Amino acid sequence: MRRDYVVSGVVQGVGFRHFTRRGGLRIGVTGWVSNLVDGRVEAVADGTVQQLEEFERYLREGPEGALVTDVHATDRAGDVAPLIGFEIR
Repeated sequence: MRRDYVVSGVVQGVGFRHFTRRGGLRIGVTGWVSNLVDGRVEAVADGTVQQLEEFERYLREGPEGALVTDVHATDRAGDVAPLIGFEIR
């Protein structure tokens, strides 16, 4: 299953992308994370429903110095090529 996330709040300049990669690897999801030009962070993850729920809880916590105000998650439908590893873009 693949899910897209958009994280709002104070999430740039606080190590959020590295935090997200570490969490993704620990939880066992594959995917990527990137800063958006509007100050939010976007992440895409593949995993089981349970892994993706755990990953979302992790994103909502954020690293020290972050202030997450919202995490918008959307399931991606249809055939998608599998993601390998977890990268920072």
